[in-house]
Amino acid sequence: MPESSVIPRPRILHLSGDFPDTITAFKTPVIRSHIDLTREHFIHNVISMNRKSPEMARLLSAVVKGAGRPRLEIEAEPFSYGTALTYHAPGRGIFHATMLRQIGRWIKAQIDEMSKPDLLMGHKLGFEGFAIAEASRLTGIPYGISIQGDSDTKVLAARPDLGRPLARIFHDAAVVFPFSPWALDAVERKLGKRKGPTVLLPCPTDLDEPVTPVPGGQGLITTFHLKNYRRKNLEGMASALRILGGQGTLPELRVIGGGSPAEQLKCETLTGDLSTVHYAGPMDRAQLRQAMSSARGFVMPSLRESFGLVFIEALFAGLPIVYPAGTAVDGYVDNLPFALRVNPRDTQAIAGAMQTLDRDEANLKQQLATWLQSDDARRFTRGAIAHQFEMGLLTAISGR
Repeated sequence: MPESSVIPRPRILHLSGDFPDTITAFKTPVIRSHIDLTREHFIHNVISMNRKSPEMARLLSAVVKGAGRPRLEIEAEPFSYGTALTYHAPGRGIFHATMLRQIGRWIKAQIDEMSKPDLLMGHKLGFEGFAIAEASRLTGIPYGISIQGDSDTKVLAARPDLGRPLARIFHDAAVVFPFSPWALDAVERKLGKRKGPTVLLPCPTDLDEPVTPVPGGQGLITTFHLKNYRRKNLEGMASALRILGGQGTLPELRVIGGGSPAEQLKCETLTGDLSTVHYAGPMDRAQLRQAMSSARGFVMPSLRESFGLVFIEALFAGLPIVYPAGTAVDGYVDNLPFALRVNPRDTQAIAGAMQTLDRDEANLKQQLATWLQSDDARRFTRGAIAHQFEMGLLTAISGR
């Protein structure tokens, strides 16, 4: 093909506070995975944000210099995906929008020195959205945003004073990528129904090859880092097991995940009277998949989740699940018999769902086996997710 006929790849500039970089390596890899999956079709450049709380004297000085509002201080360094930056801003939402909009002005200055992007992408409405919308306003480049349920609903609940600017950011975006249906519903209840392009974008996993479910598994499992035991509702699971024990049926529960000795002690204190709860420690990806495929069911009635990728990984490992209503994969797996939806604060409901996983394992796994061969299941594979992301980005760039 003649060089002149080669269509250049569109340029996307991403802003994310959840991107592993040289400043903070241990962040969720979801945004990086979305970018990696579409690298052949786009030129991606990432600005990875890291917030650092300033010392009080430094904050007061910044407020004075900024005539009552702190002037943003940024340190930036290159990394393999683009630029890693540290910005100094107080926590607890103090000067939240003010500081983020200043990042948008800093991005505008960076764009002036580079090949102009075709699209700006902010990877959370309530955080990066402020910065990316400001950069868009100053440059005239369209922008998109993703919605991550846990973080964005927290901002909407904690800062009703930001509702109007957040609504403008939400409705003016050229494309919106909610990670889950419940997150979009929660945002639209607060900010109004969106009319522009909206593309559901599941989180990708490397464990997306379906495993044929095998009946006769060993006990139930849950998996999380032990420091998150409150958020993952270990107490609710323990209370549910006590209910089942009182009824004469006490299934085994293996807790997979690492943690410090102090964190493990806290967990063991919650479950110490339950002889069937075992702590299996951390596992690598292959070990985790093997543990899942050899169990009877997966249970994690979390109090808070964004997408809850582990639920999809459990399903693709051939494992029926118990998941929390109104979060995680809610909206993706509605009315599927092998995906049991529970109120995470209702221990009776958790107990009933655990009992169903244990008692009806063969029937649930048979129905799960059929679903794993369906288009509904294939939407969670990396190829399908890459296609969704690509089509959404192109829609935003084209303006159609």
